[in-house]
Amino acid sequence: MSGIRLISGVMTVGFWTLASRILGFARDILIAAWLGTGPVAQAFIVAFSLPNMFRRFFAEGAFNMAFVPMFSKRLEKGEDALGFARQAMAGLGVLLILLTLVALIFMPWLVLAMASGFAGDERLDMAVTLGRICFIYILFISLAALTSGVLNAAGRFAAAAAAPVLLNIVLITFLMLAEAGLFASVIGEADGARHGSALAVGVVVAGIAQLALAWIAAKRAGFPLTLTRPRLTPEIKRLAVIAAPAMLAGGVVQVNLLVGRQVASYFDGAIVWLSFADRLYQLPLGVVGIAIGIVLLPDLSRRLAAEDIDGSQYALSRAGEISLALAIPAAVALMVIPGALTAALFERGFFTAKDTEATALACAIYGLGLPAFVMQKVLQPLYFAREDTKRPFYFALAAMVINAGLAIGLAPVIGYLAAALGATLAGWGMLALLWWGARNMGEAARFDSRFKTRLTRILAAALVMGAVLWILDRLIAPQEIGSDLLRFAAVMGLCLTGAAAYGAAGLALKAFTLQDLKGAVKRG
Repeated sequence: MSGIRLISGVMTVGFWTLASRILGFARDILIAAWLGTGPVAQAFIVAFSLPNMFRRFFAEGAFNMAFVPMFSKRLEKGEDALGFARQAMAGLGVLLILLTLVALIFMPWLVLAMASGFAGDERLDMAVTLGRICFIYILFISLAALTSGVLNAAGRFAAAAAAPVLLNIVLITFLMLAEAGLFASVIGEADGARHGSALAVGVVVAGIAQLALAWIAAKRAGFPLTLTRPRLTPEIKRLAVIAAPAMLAGGVVQVNLLVGRQVASYFDGAIVWLSFADRLYQLPLGVVGIAIGIVLLPDLSRRLAAEDIDGSQYALSRAGEISLALAIPAAVALMVIPGALTAALFERGFFTAKDTEATALACAIYGLGLPAFVMQKVLQPLYFAREDTKRPFYFALAAMVINAGLAIGLAPVIGYLAAALGATLAGWGMLALLWWGARNMGEAARFDSRFKTRLTRILAAALVMGAVLWILDRLIAPQEIGSDLLRFAAVMGLCLTGAAAYGAAGLALKAFTLQDLKGAVKRG
């Protein structure tokens, strides 16, 4: 993949991820307005997090990190990549069906493992019922993730990146049906019970739609992933051997999320506060970091198979440069104007000014860790492209210790914010370990001089933007504007002015050039 194709792929994935995130905000705005931080909202967030946790564990994270490099190398060498993909899908399907059956039986214990603070109140029963519905999603979305891996390895990014958009379209539709009284409740008569029930059913419907979209796109790309009898071939055995450490690493990452959720479950409303704060920093992380990782992994795998060292270093350096040029100003904005962003998006209906303040504090802490979370997505492909999944597992273990120690240890002192602080500092620890571990991988794993020069300039331009935002936020005071429409317009003005200030400062400091920007637009 050339530098042009790399950036084009990143922009394609980034565009669809941005669309998904925007629709995700629309979904969360409706949840905030109609459910607030009440028991139904908390129960649904925990229920939905269960299949998402295992999805990242089995499919998008561990399994695909092992599968994509192996599939990419078979494509590069002209081997039977399709047969390998079909066998991988068959094996993953069997594993997921067994997992789903076990989860449905042990759902009460899974909910308590996520949020033991629910014990003894109405949230537990709600979360168990909604969790049993939502968990079926894992079968469809995990198979969709593997199918997307096939598309990404083949350089077909659009359909795979567009699939998550369907989730939010379906959930918004089902929420509106519930608000119109066209959906029955399965969790009693509590306020918002219809909405919670509709969301859970919508999750399953969305999973089916996402799998269908990815499967049709793969078939059109020449990879019809038809059903086949699972067999333990030598290739599948090797896949399992490589995937096992990655699955353990994925499990460690999910333990970090569990720790944060457990801490939050003991503070009323904190699960919703942290979830919405997470949504805010996940926007740039998804658009930039995840897009970079999705495109960079198959590219590096093919370059290493072809022994293209210079090309590998160039791809890595440009990926890091693009990531930080977008992530650093986003992080500054999350730290400087978190209150304005939260108020404009969520403060209406049952979501109060108190909720805005609590969410904004968590958002600022997550913002501090955003560059680390994004750069992890840049460095991890260095390991996975070499089929090295063991060291990332060890690094994840160390990050887990940092996160758990801080989140649990500081909870009595700073409350729910300990979960956000633990995640942020663990993210920086993980990044440091990934960087340290790559030191013996040769020139292909080192950033070039252009990257190092531009990094300092990007930082300076972002600081200029931060100063502009800080001044304007205090002059305009968006949180004090009573009208939802005017408040949103004020925050949009803040963001556009901040972007203009960053662009002007970046061009003046040569953090990036007009040629870079024109080229990016043409490649999109």
